[in-house]
Amino acid sequence: MTAAVPLTRKDFQTDQEVRWCPGCGDYAILAAVQSVFPELGVPREKFAMVSGIGCSSRFPYYMNTFGFHTIHGRAPAVATGLKVARPDLEVWVATGDGDSLSIGGNHTIHMLRRNVGLKVLLFNNRIYGLTKGQYSPTSEVGKKAKSTPFGSVDRPFAPLALALGAGATFIARSVDVIQPHLKTTLKRVASHKGTAFTEILQNCNIFNDGAWDRIAEKDVRDDNLLLLEHGKPLIFGKTKDKGIRQTGFDIEVVTLGDGASEADLLVHNEQHPSPAYAYMLASMDSRPGFPTPVGVLRAVDVPAYENLVNGQVQQVITQKGRGDLGKLLRGPETWEVS
Repeated sequence: MTAAVPLTRKDFQTDQEVRWCPGCGDYAILAAVQSVFPELGVPREKFAMVSGIGCSSRFPYYMNTFGFHTIHGRAPAVATGLKVARPDLEVWVATGDGDSLSIGGNHTIHMLRRNVGLKVLLFNNRIYGLTKGQYSPTSEVGKKAKSTPFGSVDRPFAPLALALGAGATFIARSVDVIQPHLKTTLKRVASHKGTAFTEILQNCNIFNDGAWDRIAEKDVRDDNLLLLEHGKPLIFGKTKDKGIRQTGFDIEVVTLGDGASEADLLVHNEQHPSPAYAYMLASMDSRPGFPTPVGVLRAVDVPAYENLVNGQVQQVITQKGRGDLGKLLRGPETWEVS
């Protein structure tokens, strides 16, 4: 036996020309994933990258792992089948806000409720990029795009709140250009045993440039980002002078020293048994004056779907022996058509 050669970022790069628009946030996400994978201690042949359709879904071409570029919105279904058949693989899903929340919405919610052991990276640029700039399920009210020239009247999804409603056991959020935070988040994603659902706020500089400037630009993001740390109070602001305080069933933003102290603030608990706390965080930035939480919002342990399915199969085999496909096909439930 010889010791395994340590992997590097280069081992996960392919010879394919990366065909995203110059300046696209997808490049930053790709760089982070290729940097983190070698640090996970997993053999390269144990990774599989599955995607649907969209700019983000070109991901498998650029990762030197096994990969499957599936059809629009169906990445969760294909990835579920792969994980159940091969639970030893680390199956990652690359998807976009349109791919996973519009045509693929039904597959997404059932993947989440089943808690399949998949690592899902949702690239959220609040627009359809590949089809050249139509509004998406996460576009803001009033969004003027090619498909909504007078402004969208739809209320947008909050992806992480939607995931919680479907029973998600792990939800997180990060930003494409904040690389240290993104890499740390990806490592947490890799360690979760069920569905790890992560929203990555990502810029489309061609069709929706500046969608996340409020939390991406260095000169303003400290006042608009809430960095979540388990067991730490909810504090934000450039000088760490603001916090989140609970008031009955609601929350409010307070200024420390102005009638409020750190002891008055909510303390982050990603393992809270109720999803209500995480839901509050997931929908917080939809309210004026509130920051956007980033980090791990919720992480609880629930048996993974693939383990339950394969455990049930083994139990039945133990009780009844292996089945006979021929007997099944020629069993009593047959008809003769004349």
